Amino acid sequence: MAGGDVRTPRTHEDENLIMSDAERPHWRPAYVGLGSNLQSPVRQIESAFELLAEIPGTRLVARSALYRSAPFGGIEHPDFVNGAAALLTRLSAMKLLGELQAIETRRGRLRDEARWGPRVLDLDLLVYSNAKLDDSKLTLPHPGIAARNFVLLPLREVAPGLVIAGLGRVDKLPVNFDEPRISRIA
Repeated sequence: MAGGDVRTPRTHEDENLIMSDAERPHWRPAYVGLGSNLQSPVRQIESAFELLAEIPGTRLVARSALYRSAPFGGIEHPDFVNGAAALLTRLSAMKLLGELQAIETRRGRLRDEARWGPRVLDLDLLVYSNAKLDDSKLTLPHPGIAARNFVLLPLREVAPGLVIAGLGRVDKLPVNFDEPRISRIA
């Protein structure tokens, strides 16, 4: 620093001010479906809401009521408790998926469970911003939103005006009355 040029060290906030929009992490909306039918399902879902709020770079901004629903997929097992969460996150979709899977693992979920079988905890990333993705690990928007009341009804509570690519507004999607029973419990 020749000639008496004195500079103060840059802080994180200074760096954030000079970053371009592409470099600055943005808050993006994300919506998560929650389900459990093992090991005290209501407690599993309540705990999952708390754990979602603890994900770094993520805020839980809304949560649905809880719903009890009949099992989906033809496998005999106990009823599910379901809900939905609205998040704002700075994480990428894949990093958020990793955080959701880490929560499932901490709560006792085994990844080798039967498809549509009983679950200690199931966290599905339903929608991430306006992203469209068809990857072996993640499909966005989630393909079952409109066909499953246990996803659609809780999601309507937290994001009725959400427009989902290829589907339309959540509050305008028809409820499938041929689907197994579902009722709001809390």
